[in-house]
Amino acid sequence: MPTPSIETQVPLDAEIWSISELNTEVRGLLEDHFPSLWITGEISNFARPGSGHLYFSLKDDRAEVRCAMFRGQNRLLKFAPGNGDQVIVRARVTVYEPRGSYQLIVEHMEPAGEGLLLRKLEELKSRLRAEGLFDDAHKQPLPPLPRRIGVVTSPTGAAIRDILQILGRRFPAVPVVVYPVQVQGDRAQHEIARAIETAADRGECDLLIVGRGGGSLEDLWAFNEERVARAIFACPIPIVSAVGHEVDFTIADFVADLRAPTPSGAAELVVPDARQWLQALEAGEQRMKNAIGRSVDTRRLQLTQLAGRIGRRHPGLILQQHAQRLDELTQRMGQSLRRRLDLDRLRLDSIERRLRAAAPSRNVDRHRQRVDHLHMRLTAATRKQLAEVGGRVALLAAALDGVSPLKTLERGYAVVSDAETGAVVRDAVALKAGQRIDGKLARGRFEATVDRIRKD
Repeated sequence: MPTPSIETQVPLDAEIWSISELNTEVRGLLEDHFPSLWITGEISNFARPGSGHLYFSLKDDRAEVRCAMFRGQNRLLKFAPGNGDQVIVRARVTVYEPRGSYQLIVEHMEPAGEGLLLRKLEELKSRLRAEGLFDDAHKQPLPPLPRRIGVVTSPTGAAIRDILQILGRRFPAVPVVVYPVQVQGDRAQHEIARAIETAADRGECDLLIVGRGGGSLEDLWAFNEERVARAIFACPIPIVSAVGHEVDFTIADFVADLRAPTPSGAAELVVPDARQWLQALEAGEQRMKNAIGRSVDTRRLQLTQLAGRIGRRHPGLILQQHAQRLDELTQRMGQSLRRRLDLDRLRLDSIERRLRAAAPSRNVDRHRQRVDHLHMRLTAATRKQLAEVGGRVALLAAALDGVSPLKTLERGYAVVSDAETGAVVRDAVALKAGQRIDGKLARGRFEATVDRIRKD
């Protein structure tokens, strides 16, 4: 029988690729075509295995991509990422060859949006607190009555109007110097710091109010800047921070000598009521000393420069691929061990039930019930016998009571005895005239003298 011919459409000179070769070539094309990219998204499927590497997905409302951040990079993170966090990352596009899936190798990560501002705020607050800028020991007391008050704020905002109105009402004799600044925007922090430094250089005021009206976190951000905080700390003039509403807190509030809940509240705090001041003048003026030593240790955190992109055939990248594969195998081994433990636990439970069914404790329980039943019967028989004996004892007691001498006395008889010897007198012949006798009745006794003796 002739062998059938096999037709093929593969050209004789065709280059046939293996899967590994294809994935390697695709990875090379991606890494060559895409340099390091800045990408933003929301973290999901976050995992941190024992190797210390981070695996997660970045997603938006339409798509997501797998990401890996190896231990050498994630140990430099200044926050703890988690599911739901909006972040900005710098990453390389590559392919995880064992699965043929493309992914991002993250080299840097930081929070995005208002979360970034809040983390920056907490970072700066922690650093300044460690340097001692918030310590009460550095707080200067406010003068009881300032000679002149300086106000660092916007000249057109509602805050300056409220401050001037309340100062004029409470103590109009105190002059006010306004240091106009921007309180919002990129230039605001520099203008606020320079105004504070100018007030310190001039020395024309002995108290400063620094603040503005309410707003969002971004609106108030100038008062969270390090330059403003250090200008407040270095100023020899006592400063009252009056930023935003009562619920708003800024770094300026912590560094200042006193925090007021609002600009209006600051005006209430810095000058006394005129009538109260007149009463205080009767007791004498009180002066407070302004002598607080300052020492500022400047510490700047130096950022470590990340290494540049390593060639795709560098041994470090191969090690990263193997590390990721090792993490997958470790997870599979853990699942297998858990299944084996579950089976062993089921067998152990079955053996335990069989042993419990054959345990001698069951016979002991049965005999214990028999003993308890016999004990109850013995107790009942004992009680019955005691009741019968008690009845017989009661009958005998009644019989004895019937022949008791005391019963005879109850019928009107008496027992007569010699008063000296106590001998019972049974015959009148034994008595003598004038002899003392003693008589016992059913109730009580008596003594008598024999007058005469009569024979029956």
